[in-house]
Amino acid sequence: MSLFMFLKLLGCLALLMYGMKVMSEALQKLTGSGLRKVMSTMTANRFTGILTGGLVTTAIQSSTATTVLTVSLVNAGLLTLAQAISVIMGANIGTTITGWVIALFGFSIPMDTIVFPFFAFGILMSYFKRSSTKSFGEFIFGFSFLFLGIATLRQNAIDMDLPHNETVMNFFEQCRNLGFLSYIIFLVLGGVLTMCVQSSVAILAITMILCSTGVADIYQGIALVLGENLGTTVTSNIVAMNANPQAKRAALFHLIFNLFGVCWVLMIFRPFITMVCHIVGFDMNADLTQDPNATARINYVLCGFHTAFNLCNTLILVWFVPVLERIVCRIIKGKEEDEDMRLNFIGGGLLSTAELSLMEARKEINHFAIRAQRMFRMVPDLMKITDDNDFAKLYARIEKYEGISDRMELEIANFLNKVAEGRLSAESKLQIRNMLREISEIESICDSCFNISRIINRKYQGRESFSPEQTEHIEHMFSLCDTALTQMQQVLENPNEDINKSLNIENEINAYRTRLKENNVNDINDKKYSYQSGVNYMDIIGDCEKLGDYAINVVEAHAGVKLTV
Repeated sequence: MSLFMFLKLLGCLALLMYGMKVMSEALQKLTGSGLRKVMSTMTANRFTGILTGGLVTTAIQSSTATTVLTVSLVNAGLLTLAQAISVIMGANIGTTITGWVIALFGFSIPMDTIVFPFFAFGILMSYFKRSSTKSFGEFIFGFSFLFLGIATLRQNAIDMDLPHNETVMNFFEQCRNLGFLSYIIFLVLGGVLTMCVQSSVAILAITMILCSTGVADIYQGIALVLGENLGTTVTSNIVAMNANPQAKRAALFHLIFNLFGVCWVLMIFRPFITMVCHIVGFDMNADLTQDPNATARINYVLCGFHTAFNLCNTLILVWFVPVLERIVCRIIKGKEEDEDMRLNFIGGGLLSTAELSLMEARKEINHFAIRAQRMFRMVPDLMKITDDNDFAKLYARIEKYEGISDRMELEIANFLNKVAEGRLSAESKLQIRNMLREISEIESICDSCFNISRIINRKYQGRESFSPEQTEHIEHMFSLCDTALTQMQQVLENPNEDINKSLNIENEINAYRTRLKENNVNDINDKKYSYQSGVNYMDIIGDCEKLGDYAINVVEAHAGVKLTV
């Protein structure tokens, strides 16, 4: 029977965690790119950054999601490290709101009966065609699951009759006799539990139940809350494992922030708790058995401590943001950029929420386009080299870039496919399809670059040479293609860029190829150069024209339109 009760407890906990997850993802789908824009624009200084972090966390009801999003924005280069530090501070304050919501409604109102009408509204909204209505229905579902989980968790604790369970009570009583060591034990316990379930809200709810039923005293409960603050930093550090150094530094700051707070609170542990109790109007010497509102008062103390801890910690550290930035930069040193295949903005670690991962993929695709143009710009240099060793080195470098482009396409595509497995809005699903086409076309650009370099290598090995007129035409075509790639990058990076500029360049490339093709036949007939030279010449021109086609295809995929070429 005890095993069955334990499994029920785990089930209630899973229900609560699932509700939080569904609520957070639904709200992020509702806000869409607006959430990212708010975070990247409302961080002009450390104080607006704190406000932004607090508001966003309050809105999406998850400090973990906010912190993961912040690390992703830093990884994508949309937030500086200093901005991320202030947002993380605000996120720690914003997450305390969830605890207050649970304390005010989850325990004082019979939510196990009230939530069922909300389930009905949620299922009704899920049949609407509008994605925003569906997302709001998912939010209601998550809300219902969250509070149903809390209600069943509390009822399960009552059924287990924990205050009369000798094993449980002996454990808490023995720890209570250890004095200060007891706080350390429960701090570590809270951290470990939060790391395991990846939800500080779930462990906070359990802490409220333990304290309100008299199993744990208020000091042990608050030590658990401190541990929960440390445990919640694990997720962001795991996500940042395969990120760039700036993102790793942001995640490390999250750990340092909470670790510093735990250290100074432990030094004034009892006086600080006494202050919180005085603020919320809780008498620690009162007989709780005679107080009908004892449960609510104890929960207010836990939530009050959680808020006061994060608020005071922020007020202390907000003045030392530049110092903290230097500390994390010294601990995690940057790496120089190399030519190895390394994704800069996405990695093989944990995904952030599906909607937010699209931003990382977008930055990686833009970086892929930059690498493609970098590869193309090696090709004109290959034509000018006359030394065998220098030619072989540059040709090998271009060949290496071709292998890099193949692997980058595969890695980004795999990432997007993982993102597509999550719950996405219709707009995001369309965006993923367009992104997959973009990376395919960019990889084709790299193929064209390598094809051109192979033609040049064939000409070089055959000791063929181009006439000055041929060389001039090839160089002009290279210039047009480089312009097309530059314009393609501007379209990828700037949503307001005029895509008709890319169309004009593509038309110019096509017209120039047609003119050269017609003139090539006449020039061979007039013996201006050999037939083989003419073949190599037109092969290069033809691959340049294909490269222009791939560039305009990328623009079409990104803009979601079909351009008339």
